[in-house]
Amino acid sequence: MNGLSDVRLQLLAEELRAGQWPKVSSAPVGLGRLGLMVHRWRSRRVLRELSDHQLLDIGISRQQAWEEGCKPFWRE
Repeated sequence: MNGLSDVRLQLLAEELRAGQWPKVSSAPVGLGRLGLMVHRWRSRRVLRELSDHQLLDIGISRQQAWEEGCKPFWRE
């Protein structure tokens, strides 16, 4: 991991311990409802297809990736 991702993971851990649930979204600004749903569908499909090495790099397990990847596109 690079330094930036390490810092972000530490900040996220602190937010979770404090009971704060950050709204993390990499969706482009200005998408309408349909655009956001398409973005979710595509990104979740890609998440399911990541290699074990890529999942390790972003700090999630295969099970977590599968659970998030299988969520319907209309759910956050």
